Order: sequence, then structure tokens, then C-alpha cells
Amino acid sequence: MASDAVRAQVAAKWQESFTRLNRSEPGISGLMAFSDAWSLATEFLKPRDLNDPKPRRQYDNRRVRMAFDTINKCRRLPVMMEVFLEDLHNSQYLIAREVESHMNRYSETSDPEIVRALIFRLVEWYKAWSPPAELGQTIISAYMLSFQTHLFSVLPASFARGIKSLVAATLLGTVSTPSDQRDIALWHAFDMLRLVERYETLIASVGYEYIESHVHETCARTWSESMLSKLRPWMVEKIVPWMIWPFARGATNAEEAKTMMQGVGSRFEFHMYKTLCDLRTKEIFDIIVDFPDSIPALNDLKECLQRVDQRAELVLSLRRANRKRLLHPGADTKDILLQYVSTIKCLRIVDPPGVLLFKVADPIRRYLRERPDTIRCIVASLVGDGESGDSLIDENEPIHPLQQPEVENYADPEWTPEPVDAGPDFRANKTSDIISTLVSIYDSKDLFIKELQVLLAQRLLALKDGNLDRERRNVEILKIRFGESALQVCEVMLRDMTDSRRIDQHVQSQKPNVMHPTIISRHFWPALEASDMVMPGQFQDLQAQYAKEFSSFKPDKVLRWHPHLGRIQLELELDDRIVEADVPPLEAAFIELFSEKNTWTVDELITRVGKVTRSAALKALGTWVDMRLLKEESENVFRLLSVAEDATEDATPKLGEDLPPVISVQQQQAEQMRVYWKFIEGMLTNLGSLGLDRIQAMLKLAPGYDRTVEQLANFMEAAKREGLVTVKDGLWKLGK
Repeated sequence: MASDAVRAQVAAKWQESFTRLNRSEPGISGLMAFSDAWSLATEFLKPRDLNDPKPRRQYDNRRVRMAFDTINKCRRLPVMMEVFLEDLHNSQYLIAREVESHMNRYSETSDPEIVRALIFRLVEWYKAWSPPAELGQTIISAYMLSFQTHLFSVLPASFARGIKSLVAATLLGTVSTPSDQRDIALWHAFDMLRLVERYETLIASVGYEYIESHVHETCARTWSESMLSKLRPWMVEKIVPWMIWPFARGATNAEEAKTMMQGVGSRFEFHMYKTLCDLRTKEIFDIIVDFPDSIPALNDLKECLQRVDQRAELVLSLRRANRKRLLHPGADTKDILLQYVSTIKCLRIVDPPGVLLFKVADPIRRYLRERPDTIRCIVASLVGDGESGDSLIDENEPIHPLQQPEVENYADPEWTPEPVDAGPDFRANKTSDIISTLVSIYDSKDLFIKELQVLLAQRLLALKDGNLDRERRNVEILKIRFGESALQVCEVMLRDMTDSRRIDQHVQSQKPNVMHPTIISRHFWPALEASDMVMPGQFQDLQAQYAKEFSSFKPDKVLRWHPHLGRIQLELELDDRIVEADVPPLEAAFIELFSEKNTWTVDELITRVGKVTRSAALKALGTWVDMRLLKEESENVFRLLSVAEDATEDATPKLGEDLPPVISVQQQQAEQMRVYWKFIEGMLTNLGSLGLDRIQAMLKLAPGYDRTVEQLANFMEAAKREGLVTVKDGLWKLGK
């Protein structure tokens, strides 16, 4: 049983509530008025089905306002709002059914217009169920939160895809017709349903993807013009107008809109730079190939890298492309050098300090160092070899001496620290010219000097008109680059050519001779390929006559003939024809022997001319067979065709003019290392197993030894393959 105090308290509360609801009206008239107001207000607020064909009941707005006023005076408005929200929750199935119907149709057709229709329909539901504004912002906010919560809970996963396609359609529409009223109404609907806040990231992704597609469509493989100068206006004219609706809604003026869009606008601009940077990073190898036509693309890339930190990705992409497309046995050394030179020029534009070039060039330099013909290709460009195709050197580039690495001067007021991404081995030296960079591939320039001597010797011995102007000019240029002392041997070679012509003129004045030999100083010229060939018949007589006149003019000098070198112009008189030919000495020697008898075997011919290889003899005879002067009667038996057997349109031999067989630098080094092998063999015999450094230190005591440890290691590996030595734990010993 309740106590009297409890009963009294309940009675007081009941009386207080009755007084509040009855509002001091006589009897229960106030309570009846509240009951009527409650019924009218809840009926007015109750969510209705928009798909119900029955017409909606019409309410007197004055009576409705009075009802809400009565409830508010009775302080029952919060309770009424709770009832309304409960009714809203119970009616949510109506919206769920509407959403399901539209999204099923969208899943079948993927038409974004269905999503547009759904959004406008949801706005109708939102407006139909919204309480009147007179109830105050608190109740309106509670309704908005409840409606959005229920709405977002019933939206399927495919709705996000539909929203994305619809937003993409609005972007395309804004780009084509910026004043489309349907899209403006759609963005107002988005704002009303708070879809922009929920799908802001997805909406932004539409802008990102559209920027990406536009950059790829307009900029891919377009390197001859700057694309950033076109992309910036495009962003202002096409993207910014679209950004206003989702990201600057509610702005009252341009300045306010600009402030609201500043953050997302910066992200869109950054994405534009990043997309172009990614594209140019993928294309960097081809951009370098297309240099200098691709300079605008390189300037764009430079600006992009200042905005986007993707220097490491650029280095990785270019190194990967070089490894796949350049640094392999199928690529010609000249092509690798040309690409390396273009890489130097391009990366100096993109990154003037040279950090990117340092990281990219290292694998190329190491690969070129391993190629045997790298030095020859570089030297060929130095002397302007016209048959080598594109030159590694820009003719307009000033000629400078080779630049040596410099020690940093920290007291220099213009000194700047190394970039933050520079490696420990990077040195920020002054920008060197291309030739200095190429020569620096090797530790010493002596290899280039020796190769220069070999190439100059080949070119001088191949001259037919005696014009030395071009070679003199090349030597003068090389003096600037390498120094005069390094080119003294080349000077002697040029002087020998001049003296040779003067001596020949004197000999011819004393006793005319059809022979015009080139006389050189044996000690100052690269070694020539040796041969025991002997010229037969009249050729031997001509040599003897010339040598006699030379001895009279230069009694302190002795001629040592190289009869296998040079070219001989012949006029051959046969029974029915006269044939003129310009052939090497071996071919001339063979055809001279056929003046003695008409038929010779290959072995007989080789016996008469000295020690020549059988392959060289057959090649020489093949020249005359091709000219239809000889015929192979049987295997290795050749007969002179004094009378032509078959008519021929052209009996001129198609011979390539090979350079004189000057021994290359590699061959000279191999011959010298064979001499040093005797030293190595003696060391290993007397001292037992030795390390490479110990062998190198002892070889430096040998006269003329100037090889590096790497060259010695290569020689020892070659000796190991031949079974001369073995190695274990870095110690070398003689093989068994």
C-alpha cells in the first residue's frame, strides 16, 4: 500500500499536469481543447504515402498553427516530436521501397538518369514529411537528422556507383553547357539531402578521373609543345565552374566562393601536375630519344617535379627502361652512346644540379666500360668520322679542355650545399661538356690517346688525294681537349705523311716509277699487322727500284716494305678485252702469276706469294672469279679466261674499301699482356699462390706496365679459362 505521502505527491503532480493542460479553463474544456490540438497536429505531421492515389486531406493552416501553439503552451512539443519521429521510423519502408525500385532499374540499365530521378523523388519525400518551419530550427534539425539516418541506412552499395556516374554526367554537362538548369537543380537536391557531405570523396574522385583522362588524351606523346600552358586555362575554364556547386555552395560572391574552393582547388591542381608528371615519367625514354624536339616536354616535367615529389620514381622508371631497351647485347654501342648523350642533355634541363643524372648514368657508364668498342666510337666522334651517322658532339658547342673533378671550395661565396636527395658519392662539380663526361667513363685518358693514334693512322693510310687539312684540323682540336703533349705522336704521324709525299716526289723526279708508297716512322706509328707475303714478278722489281732510289736520297734510312697493305690499280690486257681494277696487293699478286701460266692450284699460288691463309687466298681469287677473269675448273684449281666465256655488263669488282689493318688498342694490349705473362708465371712458380693486389704491385716494377687491377683481373680470368692458372679464396696459382 502506498503511503499517504506518496498519494499526496502523485495527486499534486496530477493536479499540476491537469492545470497545465486545462490552462485554468472552466471544467475540462482546456483539456478537451488540448486533445483536439494534439489530434490535429499529429495527424498533420504523420508521414503520408506519396504513392497513395487518394487525395491528401486539406488542412486549415490557421487551425494547424493554433494547434501547434496550444501544444507548445502546454509544453508537450518535445513529446509530440518523439511521436512524429516514431511515425517517421515506421514509415521508412515507403522510402526503402522507392529506393529499391529505382536501383533495380539502374542495375539493369546503368542509366544515371534513373539515379537523378530517384534523388528528385527523395526530395519530394523529404519535403512532404518535413514539419512546418514555425516549429523552430531545433525540430527541423532533428527531422533532417532522422530522415538522413534512415535514408542512408536503406541506400544499397550500387547507389554510390550511380552517384558517381551521375556526377560524372554533370561534369561533362558543365564542360559543354555550363548553365544547365537541370544540373543546378540536382546540386540543390544533393545539398538538401546532404549527399555532398556523405559522398564528398567520391565526387572529388570524379574530378580527379576527368583530369586524368583529359591529360592522357591531350598530352600523351605530345612533346613538341608545352602542355602546362594549355592545361592551366583548361582547369580554369572547365573544372572551376563545376567545382562551384559541390564545393562552394552557399557562397554569396566570387571572393567567398574562391575562399571555399581553395583547398579542393589546390588538390585538383596538384592532381593535374601529378598526372602529367606520371605520364612524362612513363614516356621519359622516348622523350630522350626525341631530343631536342622534346625540350618543351622536359620543361613541363621540370615544373611538375617542383610541385610533385616524384624524382625517385623518375630515376627508377628511366633506369628500368634503359635496362630493358638499351643496355643489352642487341644494342649498338654507338646507339647507346647517343642515348647517353641525349640523357645527359635532357636531365640537365630537368635537374640542373645533376642529381638525377648521377643516379641514372651510373649503370650506363658501367655497361659502356665493359664494351670493347666504346672508346673507338667516342674517338670516331672526336675526329669527325663522317660514316658514323649522328655525331655525339654538337658542332655549335665550344671546344674546352677536358675538365677534371674539382675539390669543393667552401670559401666560395657562390657555394651551395648538395641537394637533399644526393647520394654519398655525388659531387656537385661544374657542368662539364659532353666529351669530358664521355672520357670520364674511364679512369685514364691514356686509352683514348692510344685509340686516337690508331684511328688517325687508319685514316691517314687510307687517304688517296693526300689532303691532310681535315686531319690537321682534328689534331688541333684534340690538342685543346687533351693537351699538346698527349698529341705529339699524332703530330709526328702528320709530319711523316708530308715528308712521305716530298720523298716520293724526289724519287719520281730521279727515276719515274708507277709505285707511290707511303713512308712512315716505325717507332711513332701504331703497330701494323705483320705479314710474310712476297710480291711476285714485276711488283718485286718495282719495289727494288724504288728502294734503290730511296737509299740514294736517304742513305741513313732503310725501307721495310709491307707488301700486303695498300691498293694497286691494274690494267689487264687480255685477248678480247682490257679490264681495269683497283684491288688489294694479294689479288694483284695472284693475277700477276697467271701471266706465267693459265692454270694454277690454290696451294701453288700460296707457295709463290708466301705465308697467307687459305681463306684469304680463296677470297682474293673469288674477286677475279666475280670479274669473270678466272674460272674454277675443279676444286681449288683456277684457270685464266683469256677470252670471255659469257657476256657481262659490268666487270668492275664490288669491293669494300677496308681501313688499313692497324693493330687495335685491344690487340696491342693483348700482345703486351702475353709478354707480362712470363713475369706472372715466374712469380707464381717462385712464390706460390699470390693475391691479385700482390701480382699488380710486382708487375708495376716491369718496364712499360701500365694496366689497372681490373684489366689484370680480366687477363687472369682469361688465363684461367685456358687452364693456365686456378684461383681459390682470391689466391692465384699455376694450373697443373
